[in-house]
Amino acid sequence: MRYTYTAVITQEDSKYYARVPDVAGCVTTGHSIEDAVLQITDALSGCLVVWEDAGLSIPEATPQSGISHGAKDILTLVSVDTIAYRAQTDTRAVRKNVSIPAWMAAMAERRGINCSKVLQDALAQQLS
Repeated sequence: MRYTYTAVITQEDSKYYARVPDVAGCVTTGHSIEDAVLQITDALSGCLVVWEDAGLSIPEATPQSGISHGAKDILTLVSVDTIAYRAQTDTRAVRKNVSIPAWMAAMAERRGINCSKVLQDALAQQLS
């Protein structure tokens, strides 16, 4: 799933604190504005993956005009794709038994077709 939220970045001394007000607990820090944006993007991806897995309701994004922030804070849009994030971070293999007709299995074996790879590619296409 794809989501876009507003992040609030606050500079204090040499650190940049970033948070997504719409997603409780989604906070992080960075050494620069660019680093804070990278860190909050990763944090938001992680938070939303956990919320999806737990079956929690994903909140609607508040318009920037409705985000509470300080006068010197930086507001930036952060877009994440939880399916892409899962593909990058959860690379463990899980064994699944599937049933296909015997003739299909035999033909695939003769042609050197990797059924696991075909299934992964098909699922990736269906999930995107």
